[in-house]
Amino acid sequence: MPSRRSILKSALTGLVTAPFVAPSMVFAKAPFAPTQSPGFYRLKIGSVEVTALSDGTIALPLAKLYTNTSEHRAQEALNDAFLPELVPTSVNAFLVNNGERLVLIDAGTGTYLGPSLGKLTSNIEASGYKLDDIDDVVLTHIHTDHSGGLMSNSKRTFPNATLRVNEGEAKFWLSTANAKAATGIVKQHFAEADQCVRPYVEAGKFETFADNAAPVPGLGSILYAGHTPGHSAITLESEGQKIVFWGDITHGDILQFDKPGVAIEFDIDQKAAVLARDAAFKQAVEGKYLVAGAHIAFPGIGHVRKDSTNYDWLPINYV
Repeated sequence: MPSRRSILKSALTGLVTAPFVAPSMVFAKAPFAPTQSPGFYRLKIGSVEVTALSDGTIALPLAKLYTNTSEHRAQEALNDAFLPELVPTSVNAFLVNNGERLVLIDAGTGTYLGPSLGKLTSNIEASGYKLDDIDDVVLTHIHTDHSGGLMSNSKRTFPNATLRVNEGEAKFWLSTANAKAATGIVKQHFAEADQCVRPYVEAGKFETFADNAAPVPGLGSILYAGHTPGHSAITLESEGQKIVFWGDITHGDILQFDKPGVAIEFDIDQKAAVLARDAAFKQAVEGKYLVAGAHIAFPGIGHVRKDSTNYDWLPINYV
């Protein structure tokens, strides 16, 4: 039986006598890695687990879309923040697990807004959950970037979930008369709302909640009407900690914090949206609670504070 010494000697001899072969340059460099890691971020609010989920980003000409300002001034502010003319704009959703129910807040875009978005379902699964696990989907409002992901291949994406929407929001978007009277992009939004929300109504998996009422046990709501008629933030409190899921109080995390009076073309009632933003900012500063924005750079969670120009966004440390 060969000894350990003889085996080692044989191996060393082979290394010395083997012909030298130059390494192939094909293996000398690492290949590019074109994909990001899964887009989810997890934190605890008291005893409740919150998972921020990315649906992706979309490049938007925000300076052209903001109102109550000039395009030039808006672009200057964005440039000062090192943002390009087409601003990569996050679309975020949030999953709340209180140990008894799994609640999704907003449902992403689905296939409606292009290949850079529509990543919500894959990120839910990457975060460790299954679509069948979700008990409720609560919408901050029914715009397509929040409701488009409710349907996949003509089927309900979340087959076991009850869809919950503010009653005024549902009444507005599911009105046949309103849909007929609408024009432009808003008319398209009505059609998409019907495609995405109506199947839950027909399946008996749709419920509404009153202004400032609880959509499900353990969560509350704050009516911030303006962006849409029933636009509502969703609140969560546990063990002395609080987070408010803002929906579309802001689009981006630069201009509207310095200039809360700046609205955006997507607002159905721009004056009311400005008032809602002012209230949301003041309440966040006074309450010192976390807020989560649907269109703030992922994971979209942080605090608001007063500063020398107006307000300032302080993102949480991504750990």
